[in-house]
Amino acid sequence: MVLKVKELELGKIHFDVSFDPDKLEYFDPGLRQVSPLKTTGYAELVEDIPGEVRVRGHLRVDMEVQCDRCVESALKPIDSDFDLYYRPAAAANPRHPKEEVELDEGEIDLAFYEGDGLDLQDILREHILLSMPMQRVCSPDCLGICPACGQNRNLTLCKCQAKPLDDRWASLKNLNTRGI
Repeated sequence: MVLKVKELELGKIHFDVSFDPDKLEYFDPGLRQVSPLKTTGYAELVEDIPGEVRVRGHLRVDMEVQCDRCVESALKPIDSDFDLYYRPAAAANPRHPKEEVELDEGEIDLAFYEGDGLDLQDILREHILLSMPMQRVCSPDCLGICPACGQNRNLTLCKCQAKPLDDRWASLKNLNTRGI
């Protein structure tokens, strides 16, 4: 669904759509949509700034992630609101649109679009990716994989011993770094 600026000039565009699993591509092999993505909301033009679009709504979806510690899959539900602002890319630097520009503090939460509108699927994909935790774990007490034998320590407790540290670096332990 494309939210066209010309249509927004006539008024708000309301949306209430659902995207089946595997409809959106997330570009992350450890992330998979396992339930329909349901979203409702609206898009409107911001009155004071030409071409600026506000997209506001709510989305709900269940994502399957690969645990960073044990590599097993885990379910991460996302049920959140979003309130996003977009400006035409040419408005970022009207004199030289291809050059980078420093943003002021009021523009930090602002994104830019090119063309005659915004793709709702792109907006939802970005919101989902930004909603994912930096470290994806199946549970806070996940034990991970044994670095010696490679077994999942959540399933079996191995008898592996921690390898001793390399003695060539042992003298650095006594180095006083407080005075530096």
